[in-house]
Amino acid sequence: MARLHLFDLDGTLLHGTSAPVEISRQLGLEAEAVALDREIGAQRIGPPEYARRVHALWAGLTPEHVTAAFEGAPWLTGIRETWAEIRARGEYCAVVSLSPSFFVERLTGWGAHAAYGSRFPAVPFTEPVDPAGALSAAAKVEIADRLCEKFGVSLADCLAYGDSLSDVELFGAVPVSVAINADQHVAALATHSYAGRDLREAYELVRRAR
Repeated sequence: MARLHLFDLDGTLLHGTSAPVEISRQLGLEAEAVALDREIGAQRIGPPEYARRVHALWAGLTPEHVTAAFEGAPWLTGIRETWAEIRARGEYCAVVSLSPSFFVERLTGWGAHAAYGSRFPAVPFTEPVDPAGALSAAAKVEIADRLCEKFGVSLADCLAYGDSLSDVELFGAVPVSVAINADQHVAALATHSYAGRDLREAYELVRRAR
């Protein structure tokens, strides 16, 4: 039976940062984005409010800013190689993140079978963001269910990789999980824990497990 590998983005594939922070850095607004990340991380605001506020922060955002943020971000090494091996084994890999879809979806170009993020209007923004399109921790499980149906697997065939509270529900829904550079609360829930900068090393923890 094939397996489905589900990857978080912020703090997981991206080392020590998030897509909104990297995008905001291109606009000289890194500090504002870090403050927003702290608010949602402390659960003082939820995903809809976060989406509204970060959308307002990015009023001057252009496609060139997004490209620069993506290309200059501190990614873990070995992402494309790991996903190529997963594909070669006849398995599937997907990214599910609360970050904006216009950033997350670029990872299909690196080999992800699918990539889901919070829905934002096209860049540059000419319309408001719909808060209902902001993903939540529970939405990650819902998307995992849909991907299972698409790829002909079950949640029992899934592995999740994450680092924070937004991954807790998904970790609880799948049999195998890998905490990557995670805080102690998330790491305590995981089957495996990894600290480092190379996704190939994290993947090695589960590569042979069935």
